[in-house]
Amino acid sequence: MVRIFAHAKYDFIGFRGKAIRATIALFLVGMVALIVRGVNYSVEFTGGTLMRIAVTGPAVAPEALRAGLKQVGLGDAEITPFGQNQYLIRAPNSIGKDPDNTSVTGAAIGKALDQVIGAGKWRLDGTHSVGPKVGGDLRIKAFLAIFLSFFAVLAYLAIRFEWRFGLAAVVATFHDIVLTICFIAVIKLEVSLVVVAAVLSMVGYSLNDTIVIFDRVRENMRKNRRDQLVSVLNQSINETLPRSVLTHATALATLTALAIFGGPVIRPFALVMFFGVFTGTFSSVFIAAPVLLIIETKWPGMDGRGVKVGATKGATVRTRPA
Repeated sequence: MVRIFAHAKYDFIGFRGKAIRATIALFLVGMVALIVRGVNYSVEFTGGTLMRIAVTGPAVAPEALRAGLKQVGLGDAEITPFGQNQYLIRAPNSIGKDPDNTSVTGAAIGKALDQVIGAGKWRLDGTHSVGPKVGGDLRIKAFLAIFLSFFAVLAYLAIRFEWRFGLAAVVATFHDIVLTICFIAVIKLEVSLVVVAAVLSMVGYSLNDTIVIFDRVRENMRKNRRDQLVSVLNQSINETLPRSVLTHATALATLTALAIFGGPVIRPFALVMFFGVFTGTFSSVFIAAPVLLIIETKWPGMDGRGVKVGATKGATVRTRPA
């Protein structure tokens, strides 16, 4: 088989300064988008009714639909055209005394559509309703799932390697989540359970790539005990580069197909994961490895032979314990 980058010898650690500056620039752009646009939560998190309809009769302008919804008390409903004569209607459960009674909102939307389009001239392709209490619980649980993933990563890597590797991986994972949230804000993507699932999947993907590199770092630290830590990190990243390129290329090809042909339901998942493949690879090389270098500089650990490993200005200092 053909090995791509079989003899790569790139100085990845030497580019860490430029990589960090690029990360900061992307972060600033994303924060501006978050401040200006905010987070666009779906009905799963805010509560409301989502209906996907198709007009089978003459085409109807979104303004006419909005006027009809306003007459039944749903003036704050959102109408999003997609496809040919297809619309996505999202309305809060603001009708009636009980906001958890989603059937009232659905009936009001149907009444407005009959008045504007005409009875029998539109088709319901899908509906989804969530009460505000359920939406609030889902939002809390989604944040909790992401937050607990940090501790799971730290515990797993602390057991498999040691806490220094775990801390570096958590920093890289935090970087991935923050940049992904910024990406979601920049492209104005609706945050739904599908998007949360994509973020958690991206975290696992990035973590897997980081573990592969760290595992090779640990092996090379044992084999090349006299080498500088910078040299060991670069060697480990270059040795795992062929695997990373082939794996990521396969993943990107699959995600591209999902984004193009997957439809409106699966497309947000594919877009977030597509970005996650890039940021996960970036963080494994330019965030996790440099952070590990900094940690090993300040708090040297032990290699597999019981020899203390440290780094001073990029070099390793090894002293046998007394």
